[in-house]
Amino acid sequence: MIKIYEIESAKKGEVKKILEADPYGEISFARNGYKLKDGSALEEDAAKCYLYLKSEEGKFFAFAKEKLGALASEVKEEAAQKIIAKIEEEEAGAEVGMGAIFG
Repeated sequence: MIKIYEIESAKKGEVKKILEADPYGEISFARNGYKLKDGSALEEDAAKCYLYLKSEEGKFFAFAKEKLGALASEVKEEAAQKIIAKIEEEEAGAEVGMGAIFG
């Protein structure tokens, strides 16, 4: 399951602190993995950042919702699918580039 959260760019610093806190906890953003992208990099609203979270555990998403609280809101399904496609396309391009370098 993948969820996308929208964050005001002005609150990006606060969110980064939450994401980086307690990396060794039983449930943590660092352990699960995440991608935090500026809206302009995704050709979306430049005043926003987008947080990409992927997990098979429902507990992780409950943890994320609790920790992010009022700082982030979940993006609606249609818009989320568009952002997910852009992030995954970017990641695939990076993997292909690394393959060309290391052959």
